[in-house]
Amino acid sequence: MSRIAFLVAPEGVERVELTEPWDAVIDAGHEAVLLSTSAGEVQTFDHLDASESRPVDVVVADSDPDEYAALVLPGGVANPDALRLDAAAVDFVRAFAGSGKPLAAICHAPWVLVEADVVEGRRLTSWPSLRTDLTNAGATWSDERVVTDGNLITSRKPDDLPAFIAALLEAVNHGPDSAGATDA
Repeated sequence: MSRIAFLVAPEGVERVELTEPWDAVIDAGHEAVLLSTSAGEVQTFDHLDASESRPVDVVVADSDPDEYAALVLPGGVANPDALRLDAAAVDFVRAFAGSGKPLAAICHAPWVLVEADVVEGRRLTSWPSLRTDLTNAGATWSDERVVTDGNLITSRKPDDLPAFIAALLEAVNHGPDSAGATDA
């Protein structure tokens, strides 16, 4: 059993981009751990409407990337925008990306990867409005359901969750090199 970190801001995370990978990780026999920038609860959203709250397990500033086998960055517009303004969250993502362990980001979450300065020379996908941000940061953007480049796994939107989850679980269960360069 591996511990998988899910990092989100206190509000603004797209509910399905948190709950569907979370449930899949647990169903696969792993432990899911909710990290946030502050203690308490996180408020999820269904697009722009508040949805459910979830308790935070660990504040990211008090967490060590070495404690986790993988990191998941769910999207939503407000969630990654808030995360990229939090130094501890950005440092955690930067350290995790450098570890070589699987780091999966969906929808708007690659904004945090840009802020952590880990996308240069990498091939990624995201919500289409992030294309310019990613290419300006040195990434090659591709319009695919899921793109795996080394330890980075990215997807565009909630409709891509089945492919995103499959790539995440493949990387967790077999290591980042087993997923191949691209799973489209």
